[in-house]
Amino acid sequence: MNSIELRHIINDRISLIDDESFLSAIKTILDSKISSAVYKLSDFEKERINSGREQLKNGNAISNDDLQSEISKWLNSK
Repeated sequence: MNSIELRHIINDRISLIDDESFLSAIKTILDSKISSAVYKLSDFEKERINSGREQLKNGNAISNDDLQSEISKWLNSK
């Protein structure tokens, strides 16, 4: 089966679907495949990234293992 036949089958089957959330999910998948634009960070996102880098540079960081341990202790104390 070639790509033209597959497109035809997919189009036929999609036209029979009434589930809006399912169609939205398909659209999201298609949009991600088609989109070739480069994601642009907002000023807020850039600020948060720079803040995180600064914290890391200043030693204000915790390993993932230590963080998971803290979370487990906190959850078990509740």
